[in-house]
Amino acid sequence: MSGSLWLKRPTTDTPLPAIPRPRRETAPGATGPEASAPVAATGATAATAPTAAVGPVAAVAPDAQGAAAPAGPAQALAADPLDELAARIGAFAAVAVHPDEIAALLESDGMTDGHIRLTYGRADSFALAEDLYARVERRHPTPEAPSGDAWHTGLAGCLLRGLVFALPGLAYVLAAPLLAGEQGRFGLPGGTVPLLAGAVTGWVWNQALSHRAYTWLGLGDRPAAARALLVGAPLGALVGTAVALATAAPGETPAALFAAGQAVYLAAATVLLVLGRERALLCALVPLAGAVPAFRWDLPDALRAGLLLAALTASVVFAGLVLRPGARRGAAGRAGPPRAASLAYGLFGLGSGLLVLHAGVGDTPVSGAGAVIALTLSMGPAEWLLHRFRGESLIRLRTLATAREFRRAVTGTLVLCLGGYLTVLVALTLAVTLAWPGAPWPTLPRLVTLLLIGTVLWLGLLLQAFGAVLSAAAVCLLAAAAEVLAPAAGPVAAGGAAAVLAVLARVLLVRPTAHRA
Repeated sequence: MSGSLWLKRPTTDTPLPAIPRPRRETAPGATGPEASAPVAATGATAATAPTAAVGPVAAVAPDAQGAAAPAGPAQALAADPLDELAARIGAFAAVAVHPDEIAALLESDGMTDGHIRLTYGRADSFALAEDLYARVERRHPTPEAPSGDAWHTGLAGCLLRGLVFALPGLAYVLAAPLLAGEQGRFGLPGGTVPLLAGAVTGWVWNQALSHRAYTWLGLGDRPAAARALLVGAPLGALVGTAVALATAAPGETPAALFAAGQAVYLAAATVLLVLGRERALLCALVPLAGAVPAFRWDLPDALRAGLLLAALTASVVFAGLVLRPGARRGAAGRAGPPRAASLAYGLFGLGSGLLVLHAGVGDTPVSGAGAVIALTLSMGPAEWLLHRFRGESLIRLRTLATAREFRRAVTGTLVLCLGGYLTVLVALTLAVTLAWPGAPWPTLPRLVTLLLIGTVLWLGLLLQAFGAVLSAAAVCLLAAAAEVLAPAAGPVAAGGAAAVLAVLARVLLVRPTAHRA
């Protein structure tokens, strides 16, 4: 799983409502323009034509000659102008969550501080807004939860992605006899160093490339995303091939050639996954199913090589077909996302990749390979649970009224999603053990270490999806470095990284602002 999750920003703004203005009732016998003057003027006319005074001041009316005369005994005292204003804008003030919203409405309607002091006896719009906020009863409408959220993606699609993440592992089964050789360096089998060097290079490069392409997709420019992949994917294949060849020792040429093919495949798979062509990638990987008989029977070397080349060729062809829109240049002059922003995602790919490799170092090669397969297959359900967490959090953001309720709800959702992922990881581990002939059952320490690494990966992906990729990358890199330098301290390093990421996720994701686009 590469890249980030996105929210579309709103395209329209909601304008402030206009304050309705009642017309003044004419006094009996009044004539002339005074008879149609408004009750309260706003804006520039407020300073020159005041029509109301603060407090219960006796009203006066012009006589026939225009002179002011005392009002008759039947005329009542003037009503409080603040009550009249509260009645006029009560519908807006009742749903306001802060007095500043009411102040913005008053100012947008042209009420100056001078008019407010003269008409309502308040110092300014903020003081008047506070009085209105206190006077009008809150009537917040209860929003309905959306029936379907964009983040509630289908489980089948995520499971398909998990499958295409794991199927390339069959290529190692097919290529094992072709790569067999003398004892390699650092106590590893021959050819392991160029294979690992090429794989790690591909993870770093393609994770950063995926982020850049996903950024273009988030901007709604699919041709630009295709152009980024059209340029970046071949470069990544060349870099991975160069690193594999540079790290190969004499006698490791077959492994270096396999690592070169691996680099090309990673580039093609990145293109297909980012652009949503999982089914095409699955079709390209069908020849690798020939590795299933290789678990029990020895296949000819020519057949093994043919199956590998068929899968690689199909992947490259499908990627080339998908990238055809990228060959057409779009509108010129639009600046793309900064390339430096993708570096952190590459570092996260490096740290998470090293953690997965460490999970593959088991008591036996079979147990280590089973752990890697389980982790890889679990990335599909992990992606689905990330979508579920994002979608459920957005629903809580719309339906809950207080920050405390939101914190509790998001914390509960986080625990449920993480627990669901770890449950799936255990089930996949047991399923792989049952399906692999002669595979030993994982011991309790091995299973605990695997669950801790799974926790680090899922929480790291979650923080990456919310933009905290630097923190996730730093924690994963430190844990991976500790495991490389002191393999015996692997469980402690993974446990510490899981605890730190859990705290970071809890602190970040309980804030409502973290879930807004």
